[in-house]
Amino acid sequence: METIVRILEEAGMLEPGFHIHIDNPPWMPLSIEDIQQNGPNGMPTLSVAHYGEQNGDLMRDPEMLFEMRRAGSALELLAYYWRNDYLGIEQHSSYRDEGGRLIVHPAMKQQHQTLASMWDRNLRSQGFLEAFQPSRNR
Repeated sequence: METIVRILEEAGMLEPGFHIHIDNPPWMPLSIEDIQQNGPNGMPTLSVAHYGEQNGDLMRDPEMLFEMRRAGSALELLAYYWRNDYLGIEQHSSYRDEGGRLIVHPAMKQQHQTLASMWDRNLRSQGFLEAFQPSRNR
């Protein structure tokens, strides 16, 4: 999710619990949010989502959750959750069970990373980085 990382870098220092909303017609608005919980590996979680509306309800199309990891000076986003309300699909590729054990589904984790890469290409080609204006989105 290079495009999301670049938006976060452009935003500069963000407070815990931040929310960035990017309008970029004709595309669905994009939300990037620190949901203030740790992912399955104990790293902070970032929600990235497009929201539509159906019968007055907000619908995720899609939402992905990423653990944020620093690798030197670079920020990496590691996908572990995918949801699409219109399709009625919710998937966790890694999570902690009731006993606190880390459960990882390698094939699904790879699928989530592939989906994230495809979504990133779409966000970049749709101009979401250019549509982001830090002063309006804090």
